[in-house]
Amino acid sequence: MTTGKNGITYADAGVDIDAGNALVDRIKPAAKRTNRPGVMSGLGGFGALFDPKAAGFDDPVLVAATDGVGTKLRIAIDTGLVDGVGIDLVAMCVNDLVCQGAEPLFFLDYFATGKLDTDVAARIVEGIATGCERSGCALIGGETAEMPGMYPPGDFDLAGFSVGAMERGAVLPAGVAEGDVLLGLASDGVHSNGYSLVRRLVEMSGLDWQSDCPFGEGTLGEALLTPTRLYVRSTLAAIRAGGVHALAHITGGGLTENLPRVLPDGLGATIDLSAWDLPGVFQWMAKVGGMEPGEMLKTFNCGIGMILVCDADQADALSALLGEAGESVHHLGTVTGTPGVRYQGTLV
Repeated sequence: MTTGKNGITYADAGVDIDAGNALVDRIKPAAKRTNRPGVMSGLGGFGALFDPKAAGFDDPVLVAATDGVGTKLRIAIDTGLVDGVGIDLVAMCVNDLVCQGAEPLFFLDYFATGKLDTDVAARIVEGIATGCERSGCALIGGETAEMPGMYPPGDFDLAGFSVGAMERGAVLPAGVAEGDVLLGLASDGVHSNGYSLVRRLVEMSGLDWQSDCPFGEGTLGEALLTPTRLYVRSTLAAIRAGGVHALAHITGGGLTENLPRVLPDGLGATIDLSAWDLPGVFQWMAKVGGMEPGEMLKTFNCGIGMILVCDADQADALSALLGEAGESVHHLGTVTGTPGVRYQGTLV
């Protein structure tokens, strides 16, 4: 047995285990709010358990998705406005799951930083819990990694992982055919893609995050941190109503790259650009950067965050259902027998 002065501790190396434990205690109520049928165990164990049968599935097929928030985090870090990026994280995963026809069941997050700020981390996890609540998805686990020397002071990164389920044989896309109607659901802004270019455009404009927003209220930073819209509940209701053949989440690559991902070989689409008004944030960025419409359409969502490919006979009923669920719905065009996405009209 040795005596004398204590040796070096983990805290001396920059990792505060007590702060991590305090964070877990603080976020437990937020995670508890997201509980749903199927959750068997949550935070605190070496793993989390979920029972798809208890969630109401007879013969479930599991679907998994993972994503991050990208360089939108840079704006959140620089402004201190971190409360919405947790919603972004959830949305980027669960919006992908519903494109397969799956109902999101549970979510896990990974938060990494150089030095843990319990308050900042708790605000982020509260946002994650909010996103899960709005999606009917349980937050059942995660990892907080304090890694001195890996991140500059104040910086952090986020990743998310979600698992959903569908009954066997219900996978989407399915049955997409020429003549199907494209219903576009409005976005809530830029969402979480293209922010390396967004940041460059803000630099070119001569503005900063605290500047008055040139296309809306509040500051520019606040406007650009508007969280990604969650489409889960509305699109699941549409799928269950029948007539939905495919969904495309409009993320990196914009309309040009994402819609073809759900179209069978040999089919394409025609989109009428006059079917919706280009939101102010995109008008402003196009003007600042002198960007051509084609570049905008393959970089940003341009105001359309999700597209449903629907049976023409049921498109009007589905449009009404989605509207009642709170979505702004635009009839964008149709599926055609010519591969590729073709645009008509002008993006204004």
